[in-house]
Amino acid sequence: MEALPALSVPVTIYDIAREANVGIGTVSRVFNNHPSVSEETRRRVLTVAAHFNYHPHPYARGLARKRTNAFLAVIPFFTTFFFLEILHGVQSALADGETDLLLHGVSHPDHAEPSLRRVSSRGRFDGILYFSMRLPDDFVQEVKQLKVPLVLVDAYHPDFDSFSVENVVGARQATAHLHALGHRRIGMLAANLESLPARERLSGYRQGLEEAGIAYDASIVLSSTSPRLDGFTRETGYELMGRFIAMGSRRPSAVFVSSDVQAAGALMAVQDAGLRCPEDFAIIGFDDIALAGHIGLTTMRQPLVEMGRLAVQRLNERLATPDLPITQHSFVPELVVRRSCGSGSPSAPELTTTQLTYSHA
Repeated sequence: MEALPALSVPVTIYDIAREANVGIGTVSRVFNNHPSVSEETRRRVLTVAAHFNYHPHPYARGLARKRTNAFLAVIPFFTTFFFLEILHGVQSALADGETDLLLHGVSHPDHAEPSLRRVSSRGRFDGILYFSMRLPDDFVQEVKQLKVPLVLVDAYHPDFDSFSVENVVGARQATAHLHALGHRRIGMLAANLESLPARERLSGYRQGLEEAGIAYDASIVLSSTSPRLDGFTRETGYELMGRFIAMGSRRPSAVFVSSDVQAAGALMAVQDAGLRCPEDFAIIGFDDIALAGHIGLTTMRQPLVEMGRLAVQRLNERLATPDLPITQHSFVPELVVRRSCGSGSPSAPELTTTQLTYSHA
C-alpha cells in the first residue's frame, strides 16, 4: 500500500473508502464485522482507519444494523443524589462507549404519559430505562407496539423487567432498630404520600410499630405536601423536623426519615435549634447515598449503583433475545449503623454543620 496522505479536515467514511480503494458499503461492512468481507480487504480498510485515527460513530454503525446504539433514560428529576448514583451505575455499564445514553426529565409523574408519547414518536433509541414512576396504563400497549424493550428501575409493572427495593421491609427494619435501642416514641418524617415509595415506607414503619407493640400515633407522623421531587428534599426534611422540635415534651425521641436527603435537612434543623443528635433525637434515613457516610447517618442501604448497572445489562440481554421471560428482581435493604441513632462506631464522623452544608438536594 502506498504511503497515505495527511488530512487536515475531519476524516469521514468516504476518505477511508477512497484511500483503501473500496466502496463505502465495504467500509461499513468491515466496521460491522460482516462475514462477506475478505481478510485482505478487511486488513486494508482497518490499516487506513488506524492511520487516520478514524472511529465510526456508534449511531452510524447502528444504522447498518437497524440500531441507533442509544438508550433512553426517563427520570422524574435529575437533582437528587439518589438518581445521580443510579445513573452512575447505568453509565458504568455503558463504559465501552458503544451506546449513548439519552436523558429525558419528567417534571412531575403526572406528566410521564405525554412525555413518553412525545419522545417515543422520535424513535431514536433501542431501549428505555424508566425510573421511579408508575408506568401509565395507557402507555403500556404503545410501548409493546413500538417493540422497544423497556426496563423499570425503582418501579414495577408485571409486563416488564424491573429492579426495585423492598421499601416496606426496609422501613420495618429501620423502625425495629430504633425500638431495639430503647425508643418507644418513634416518629416518622415522610415524603409526599402521592409517591409510591413514600407510601410503602410509611406502611413498613406502621408494621414495625405493630410488631414492637407500639400504638400508631398520627401526631408524630409528618408528611410533605411538596410536589417538588415528591418531597424527597433537604428543605422538606428541615421544615418537618422543625415541627417535631416545636412539639416540646410531646416530640418523638427517635425519627425514621423517608430518605437520606430529607434526613440531612432534619439533622440541620436539630443543630440550628441548639439540640443534638442522637442525644435529643435518634435519626435513621433510607437510601445510603454517598452523603450519608460523610455525615454519620444511620440508614437503610439500597444498591443504587448496582440497580443501574443491572438494568442496562438486562436491556442488552432483551435486545439480543427478545423472547426472554420477564423477570422482576427486588432487593432487600441493608441496615448501615452510624452515629445518628446512637449506636454507631465512636470513630464515625461527627455530625457537624460544616458537613451538613453539602446536603442540598
